Amino acid sequence: MENKVYNFTLNLDWNLLRIVSKIDRFDASWIAIEKKEKQSLKQLKNIATVRSVGASTRIEGSKMSNEEVKVLLNDINISKIEDRDAQKVVGYFDVLDLISENYKEIEITESNLKNAHNILLKHSDKDQWHRGNYKQHSNAVEATLPDGTKQIIFQTTNAGYETEDAMRNLIEWYNNDNETHPLVKSALFSYEFVSIHPFQDGNGRLSRLLATLLLLKNGYNWIQYVSFEHEIESRKSEYYIELRKCQAKRPNENVTNWINFFFDALMNIQEQLIKKLEMKGTKAKLSPREKSILVFIENNAGTKSGDVARKLNIPNPTVKRILTKLVNDDLIEKYGIGAGTNYSIK
Repeated sequence: MENKVYNFTLNLDWNLLRIVSKIDRFDASWIAIEKKEKQSLKQLKNIATVRSVGASTRIEGSKMSNEEVKVLLNDINISKIEDRDAQKVVGYFDVLDLISENYKEIEITESNLKNAHNILLKHSDKDQWHRGNYKQHSNAVEATLPDGTKQIIFQTTNAGYETEDAMRNLIEWYNNDNETHPLVKSALFSYEFVSIHPFQDGNGRLSRLLATLLLLKNGYNWIQYVSFEHEIESRKSEYYIELRKCQAKRPNENVTNWINFFFDALMNIQEQLIKKLEMKGTKAKLSPREKSILVFIENNAGTKSGDVARKLNIPNPTVKRILTKLVNDDLIEKYGIGAGTNYSIK
């Protein structure tokens, strides 16, 4: 069944409705999970924050690993950040933190979007001339390839009154459409924001932050305990392909492919969250010795049974038995065979 939503065509078939229903069913049970897993969720949120910041900035060309991001964020109170990648990381973290703490009060307005953009780029002197304001020059969506070169994905809305009108129309539609499902609205807002590309730089990063904001505002609180950005990074090529497919048919394009991609990403991270919570429950039942081995492997990826035995002073046969149990419990992974067998965290 073909539907018109905002400026788009959308095929609302049974599969799409099934996915929406599945995501919502999980959301309905989330309050009980949140109360039960309060301590575990605090740890998951910290991990998700680092992964989100690292992934979203790497999509835009940053080279910082999650471990480097973690170190930087743990020492964030520094006077000036000179490195471009570090500037992106800290700016992204600042906006994500603002959203996490204040999403209920943040309305979807032009001024709030401009303020978020200003914060996103506030550590970069290079971006001072345009941050917090709509673009002054036309730009294009580009993908950064593995070799560092850039490839144009699609052209965007012209700078000036065309961008201003497009953003006003988008925000007005979002705030006044009370019939479209919130998940569909969130996906469409993210898509149209990227298509307009209203700011000179930082649009991709801001679009992913806004996706999180919209999901939180619509009650999908679990989104802050997993990394939507990491899911996009792991499917970066598909992400750009789906954007290009839809955007090539502007205006009045059919965005069903994009909606399916957006929802599939949400379902994947929802499943990841469920698995992580189940894993936390399994960890809670481990003996002190089993926990010590698990922690050692978490901090020493690629370790062998003999390394564990020597470092923790546990007999090697006991270590091997516990490692087998941890593999069977899906807490660690086993690599190699024979003398080359080693273990890493899942």
